[in-house]
Amino acid sequence: QVQLVESGGGLVQPGGSLRLTCAASGRLVKDNAMSWYRQVPGKQRELVATITRAGGTSYADSVKGRFTISRDNAKNTVYLQMNSLKPEDTAVYYCYSFFDAWGQGTQVTVSS
Repeated sequence: QVQLVESGGGLVQPGGSLRLTCAASGRLVKDNAMSWYRQVPGKQRELVATITRAGGTSYADSVKGRFTISRDNAKNTVYLQMNSLKPEDTAVYYCYSFFDAWGQGTQVTVSS
């Protein structure tokens, strides 16, 4: 079983940056793909970014060029660096392991 704990959310002004952290236990993050999703109340959960076992990355068009997913194998942690944030990035962000596990989510609010 894998357990995931997100942190790093908060309130930030438009144009600002945040780094989300997903700390894993029970399985190694390097042993499977990991993703970040986000969800706004009343809408479906949206895939934001994925990092594969090989370290390849992919992004939703809406965040491409602004967000970066990365992995620290020594810390067994996955990150989402979010730059140039926009109000429409406001959501609860979830970490997902392809071992079929979700974190509890962390709120990101982009507002002036």
